[in-house]
Amino acid sequence: MSRIGKKPITIPAGVTVSVNGNVIEVKGPKGTLKQTGREPITVKIEGSTINLDRPNDSKTNKSLHGLMRSLIANMIEGVTKGFEKKLELQGVGYRATLQGKNLGLALGFSHPVVIEPPAGISFDVSKKQTDITVIGIDKQVVGQVAANIRSCRPVEPYKGKGVRYLGERVIKKAGKSVSAGK
Repeated sequence: MSRIGKKPITIPAGVTVSVNGNVIEVKGPKGTLKQTGREPITVKIEGSTINLDRPNDSKTNKSLHGLMRSLIANMIEGVTKGFEKKLELQGVGYRATLQGKNLGLALGFSHPVVIEPPAGISFDVSKKQTDITVIGIDKQVVGQVAANIRSCRPVEPYKGKGVRYLGERVIKKAGKSVSAGK
């Protein structure tokens, strides 16, 4: 049995979960999320808990069992607490600004990079304009938007300049050294 898949999911107060065929819908104080379930995995709501079952122990069913449990648990956490990813800018003149809902980035290019948030995503920028927070209820979308922002100027390995996740360690390479014998 899958260790993750067999754990029951508790439904907190203020959250409603409904299963209609393969579609799982979670409503909470922060919004509504929908997920299409995979066919062999069955979702059962019993009181304030959700249990997932699989028909047999085939490799695909085992992997889907844990996956579906994680997706439903993340949906419940998203509509109650929400998710956020923090990014930081390293480099002289690198800064972020909010232009309405859009995020404006000065990353050393000849033009500013403007990123429009998808539905359900908002940005927050610190006062020193080097820290960005991506906020939303869908964990997958929050992570993808943060990865898209990071890909605008990935961290380069010689000086460490670029956009990185907060707390990300970048291993710096040694630059060219002058040989002493010449």
